[in-house]
Amino acid sequence: MTLPPSPSPPAWWRETRAVVHLAAPLALTHLSYMAIMLTDVVMMGWIGTGAIAAGSLARDFFWVLDSFALGVLAGATPIMAQHLGARRFRRIRPAMRNAAWLALLLAVPISVAAWFSSPILVLLGQEQHVADDGQSYLRYLLWGLLPALWFAVLTEFLAAHARPRAVFAVTLFGIALNALLDYTLMFGNFGAPEMGLEGAGVASLVVSWFMFLALLAFVLRDRQFRRYRLLDRPWRVEWPVMSEIVRVGSPIAVTEVAEMGMFFVTTLMMGLLGVEALAAHAVTGQCYGVVFMIPVGLAQAGAVRVGRAAGARDAVAVARAGWTATALAGLIVFLPSVVFWFAGRSVAGLILDPAVPANAEALDLAALLLGAAAFFMIADAVQFAARGALQGLKDTAMPMVIAVATSWGLGFPTAVALGFVLGLGGPGIWAGMAVAMTGAAWFLTARFRRQAGRFAAEA
Repeated sequence: MTLPPSPSPPAWWRETRAVVHLAAPLALTHLSYMAIMLTDVVMMGWIGTGAIAAGSLARDFFWVLDSFALGVLAGATPIMAQHLGARRFRRIRPAMRNAAWLALLLAVPISVAAWFSSPILVLLGQEQHVADDGQSYLRYLLWGLLPALWFAVLTEFLAAHARPRAVFAVTLFGIALNALLDYTLMFGNFGAPEMGLEGAGVASLVVSWFMFLALLAFVLRDRQFRRYRLLDRPWRVEWPVMSEIVRVGSPIAVTEVAEMGMFFVTTLMMGLLGVEALAAHAVTGQCYGVVFMIPVGLAQAGAVRVGRAAGARDAVAVARAGWTATALAGLIVFLPSVVFWFAGRSVAGLILDPAVPANAEALDLAALLLGAAAFFMIADAVQFAARGALQGLKDTAMPMVIAVATSWGLGFPTAVALGFVLGLGGPGIWAGMAVAMTGAAWFLTARFRRQAGRFAAEA
């Protein structure tokens, strides 16, 4: 007797599994990368609130610059995904090669700005000694910028091929190496000199080079990727290819800078409230960032899935992939938002030791800020995933406009009004970010609905 064939799972369920299968290692990779930064912050906290304030201020400044470069390079992801969906395999190597050259071009101005960060931070109202300590840290950190950007290009290549697990494995080794080097160089263990914040910078640059070289070795040795011969004629620059990456990626970069820039401005605002407020902000941002790496992975998976569906001219799959990634992003951060609201002080205590009396003020404020973050975490996850779905369609210009408008037209004025005019301090400043993210979520989901419908009409 022949059994009837089992029914295939519904299309939405298959899409959910595909998104999760791709997003899980990407999210774990981003979480691992955050764990590297968390290790730095925790060990800065062991030095004291002054060190964590200087280190977080410098890192936030660096991240604004780095986010612009990563945003431009992110333009390569939907380009490669659409080439793969359309089976244009010969166009993958030029996209990779020109993205690598673009990374080198972007690293130069970022390095100059990081090298002279102290006078910039002082002009922005920060204390001289805090800015000087942060600059010393950055002057070591920036030597790992170029390999970190090349690592990002390789990550996009693997994500477009739905093969991100190697990135996660390499990043796990990076966590262990970073922790060992931090412990050795920051505190002078195992006979090494005690370098403090500068030791964290040295550790970061070593880890960046290790991760890039390890991932490059994997890609060059993998049987699936050998056919691309990625290192053939590495000197060849194809300006039309690079221009396409810049055209798609530049709005992503402006979007990233608009949102990261707003977070950096909130860091400056918190610095105006004092070192304790700045330390509380750093702790809250670190906790929030760890959780938010999961929606970031889902957004990247959504961009790849939408891009490959768009390359294959499958309008139904485009809509299904985008909405699946967006819904999962909102659902998955619900539990962390509850934890932040009800157990914020315990979460903050994982970074700032509650047994140290000097940490009490910063710890109490961090608990309040985590409570404020709980209100907008879901909206932030949704807007980020919706933006990723739009990137899969190479629709990046309007999301850029939305990001700038919501961050600086809504969020910034609200933060100033609540934080300083009404005197709510840190919680008022974070409430401004809540307004920005909620507005962005509404506009970006509406934009994806419209663009998916337009693609269906043209397909």
